[in-house]
Amino acid sequence: MRRFILILTGLIFSFFSIAQTQIRGFVNDKETGEPLISVTIQLSGTSFGTYTDQNGLYVINDVPPGNYTLVAKYYGYDTASIPISIESQELINQNVYLKSQSQQIKAVQVSAAAIRKTTEVTISETTIQPKQLQRIPSVGGEPDLVQYLQVLPGVVFSGDQGGQLYIRGGSPVMNRVMLDGLTVYNPFHSIGLFSVFDSDIIKRADVYSAGFSAEFGGRISAIVDVETRDGNMAKFAGKVNTSPFNSKLLLEGPLRKYKPGEGSSSFIVSYKNSYLDRSSRLFYPYINDGIMPFSFSDLFAKVSFNSAGGSRVSFFGFDFNDNVNFENTTQYDWGSRGMGMKFLLIPGVSRTIVDGTINYSDYLINQQEGDNKPRKSGINGYNVSLNFTNFINKHDEFKFGLETNGFRTDFEIFNALDRRISQFQNTTEISGFLNYRKVIEDKLVLELGFRIQRYASLQENSPEPRLRMKYNINKKFRFKAAAGLYSQNLMSAVSDKDVVNLFYGFLSGPENLPTEFDGAEVTSKLQKARHIVAGFEFDPIPLLEVNIEGYAKDFTQVTNINRDKIFDNNRANSDRPDALKQDYIIETGLAYGYDVTLKYETTKLYVWMVYSYNNVSRYDGIRTYQPHFDRRHNINIVTSYDFGAEKSWSANARWNFGSGFPFTLTQGFYELLSFADGATTDYTTDNGELGILYAELNTGRLPYYHRFDVSLKKTFKWEKQKGEETEEAEATTISRKIEIIGSITNVYNRANIFYFNRVEYTRVNQLPILPSLSLSYSF
Repeated sequence: MRRFILILTGLIFSFFSIAQTQIRGFVNDKETGEPLISVTIQLSGTSFGTYTDQNGLYVINDVPPGNYTLVAKYYGYDTASIPISIESQELINQNVYLKSQSQQIKAVQVSAAAIRKTTEVTISETTIQPKQLQRIPSVGGEPDLVQYLQVLPGVVFSGDQGGQLYIRGGSPVMNRVMLDGLTVYNPFHSIGLFSVFDSDIIKRADVYSAGFSAEFGGRISAIVDVETRDGNMAKFAGKVNTSPFNSKLLLEGPLRKYKPGEGSSSFIVSYKNSYLDRSSRLFYPYINDGIMPFSFSDLFAKVSFNSAGGSRVSFFGFDFNDNVNFENTTQYDWGSRGMGMKFLLIPGVSRTIVDGTINYSDYLINQQEGDNKPRKSGINGYNVSLNFTNFINKHDEFKFGLETNGFRTDFEIFNALDRRISQFQNTTEISGFLNYRKVIEDKLVLELGFRIQRYASLQENSPEPRLRMKYNINKKFRFKAAAGLYSQNLMSAVSDKDVVNLFYGFLSGPENLPTEFDGAEVTSKLQKARHIVAGFEFDPIPLLEVNIEGYAKDFTQVTNINRDKIFDNNRANSDRPDALKQDYIIETGLAYGYDVTLKYETTKLYVWMVYSYNNVSRYDGIRTYQPHFDRRHNINIVTSYDFGAEKSWSANARWNFGSGFPFTLTQGFYELLSFADGATTDYTTDNGELGILYAELNTGRLPYYHRFDVSLKKTFKWEKQKGEETEEAEATTISRKIEIIGSITNVYNRANIFYFNRVEYTRVNQLPILPSLSLSYSF
């Protein structure tokens, strides 16, 4: 590990001194200063071209000396042409400012997307833009990231109440969810219909469901990387929203007003608050007698500073809270708080771009039950990352970085057999990565990566090679593949054998694991996996994309809570089997399947269709079983259509079908005696409790799930000009907008099962039909 860090340090110094010809800069909206993504950049009359990334940055390398015209084209904006004169080994910083137009050129957008398809290895990767969030029917009127994540390939959603996302065979703790580089330990609220993220502040969300690059680590299944936008740099603005589920207030504006070619700063604040536990009695009295005991609040704030040269830094913080109160039984509450800094540095004389984060977060969940025994889980800590990107030439890109994590876990529960399991531990992780991308003859895109993770508390190193590639067979047909090794230390307080559990806590990798598993010595305390994925991209006609992928994840070591523990692990029980006294057990697992995705998008019509087949199994050394999230078949169909004058009407629909989850069948009942008086207990007269005789674990299947959701939105907007446009300044546009959204969740009132209460012998269903009306005002 020390040698690897020294190599990275040497690369940092050497990359700052690499000499090459380069044109780079940022493309921004001329009026608002907002970075524009996927702008097509071309040196007119040459083959030199590129497109802007998520920061609005473009880079063109290896340009021969001479005079050129740089042309920038973007959907909905005027084309910009700028004369450029470049000399040998010269670095030119040229920012571009585009003005929006009423006449939109559809071909420009297609061109930028076409370039990305042939130059990036986008395997098992989905990018979610704010516009796409608007395409899905919204529960309570406001679109939410969690609702869109449910329609992605390979994603399984466990339910409306306490729902979690399982991505291609990985449990939630195996998925790293990040907000501006900060790990969010519980991104979804207990009701399962809402996430902690405000859709109006999301700039983009990248979901990597398998085979992700060396840039990401610390998880063995998937990555969800959410990036927020900056506040409005041109004017003060805001939004107010209300519905039967929740309400929201968003405010944003400039601290230093944006002017082209000058520095600027802005702020944005968002607050969401749910009152469903109170409003359900009025609006939904037919659901559990009007009792829906869910409430939450989400606060997010961000301040951003941008320099004239493109360097930027932002400071953000959040406070997310959730509460569930089942009267006379159980109460859950959790809080997640954090703060961080994210920066992008564009050195004026260096070809290397630097970005990084410094973050701190704190998460705590508590559960209170009638026995008053403590059940809690807390995790807090810091994260620091530093990345360097160098565009070596027209076809080569090199990226490397360092990351360190430190966190503390404080955990205590009593399992179903009344045995205490606890942990208080400090953990440090240090990692570094190298990632090299090369385009060969505009046909083969090769991405070689290597990551090394140092788990200091466990005294273990994990070397993790990664390989990703794409081959452009022709302009319409592309083959892609990826493979890699992955590891993680963090584990969940919930066993993969549990069906319903709102208590979602965390532990660092324990040291007191069993010394043997399945007859072999256990040599590592980490959880590990191997990924392999391959597939095809196909564009049969303009605007239609077809994606087919097959994957396999081999979970070579998984750590789980031992739900079968009935004895304390002490000298008195030394002769007891490990499976009955260990706090934790080791398992292996296998997940494999395939996805077929079709996407058709025009300026008015959006169609998204996904079929996923997944097969997930676990082996605990005694038996092979299917975890409760093993859904074999999953279908999602999303349609959206904009119509009317200025497309002021929008109709959205979604249909979801899923095969049944596994569950453990009941074989019978018996009288369970406690023998509290020992040998003197008279079993002929004592009254026992109801005992349940279970069949083999998860050998049954629940009924199929399907649901149809719709929404209809009407937008009223008006604008007026303030001031007059001159050569020195443009007139200010004042805009107002009102949106009325009517939605129906579970239109045909399908009775989808949530779980079965064996003791009362009653079926508990997920949410029935939920009509809703939402009103929002934007200024």
